[in-house]
Amino acid sequence: MAEIECMHAGDNLGASEGGKEEGRPGLFEHAGQEAAPPVIVSCPPPLPPPAIPTESAGPGDPLNPELPPLRQTVEAAGKPWWRRYLGPIGAGIVLLLKFGAKLKFLLPLLKFIPTMLKTGGTMFLSIWVYATIWGWWFAAGFVLLLLIHECGHLVAARQCGLNVGAPVFIPFMGAFIALKDAPKNAWIEAKVGIGGPLLGTAGAAVCYLIYIATGQELFRALAYVGFFLNLFNLAPIGFLDGGRVVTAISPWLWLVGAALMVGFLIVQYRVSHQFNLIVLFILLLSMPRVFSLFRKKKPEEEQFFEIELWQRLVMSILYFGLVGVLVLGMILTHFHPADG
Repeated sequence: MAEIECMHAGDNLGASEGGKEEGRPGLFEHAGQEAAPPVIVSCPPPLPPPAIPTESAGPGDPLNPELPPLRQTVEAAGKPWWRRYLGPIGAGIVLLLKFGAKLKFLLPLLKFIPTMLKTGGTMFLSIWVYATIWGWWFAAGFVLLLLIHECGHLVAARQCGLNVGAPVFIPFMGAFIALKDAPKNAWIEAKVGIGGPLLGTAGAAVCYLIYIATGQELFRALAYVGFFLNLFNLAPIGFLDGGRVVTAISPWLWLVGAALMVGFLIVQYRVSHQFNLIVLFILLLSMPRVFSLFRKKKPEEEQFFEIELWQRLVMSILYFGLVGVLVLGMILTHFHPADG
């Protein structure tokens, strides 16, 4: 293999512009062959001459001023590859040990990363799915209203001393929070159940106020959907919010909720000739609670529904009053095609 040397100013390259020295081939030419085409090799500029130590440097010493700077670099690069990483790794360990005690306050925040990924990830997934149907702005507002609704449940559960998980979003099914502690009685279950519609109604009302102030139809649509969403969840059946609330009023209202779901399915079938699978799913999952009304209850089940009279009255006022507010909100924000 031909050997290429990188020489500095003042060195003999073996060939001048006018010719070559006798008996020696040029830089890019082997003996007995014609000169190869020129190749441009970029060499680093020579470094300033290092300070000469008091003791004479040996021929293998990298400080030997007789060696060209490029040769010194090549010799330094000849060390094993792993030795080049020991310095940065060691420095990183020293810094970690030095400042690790000051960063201990960040450790409790790490446990919230899975929760943030679970809630945030399912939120963005739902926004993306809804955006394919309604567009990004409406999808983001709709999911935000769902988050406000679920935060109402979360706050109410925490105030009742219940351990509860973070909200999880499921496209076309809404969102939910998982109660890790079962409510001790119907009063606590009703408070957790009505917390979501209360805060969700407030979120829809804010959208309506923004619409009044700006005239943006997007917020009018979000307000209408928000009022409808919370009203639907107050249906007194099964695992919906209304089904939990009426446990503190009268569990027999579950029959009213079942009748409403059946009526909704019939009307929709007559209009569109198809059933709403979500409503059918809710009805089927709610039937065990409805059937429990007609069987003999165990002592602990009867104790669950035993609450004070004032608690029943307060929950009745909150429930039926909130239903009225939501119906009024839907009337105010209903969009007629002739309005556009």
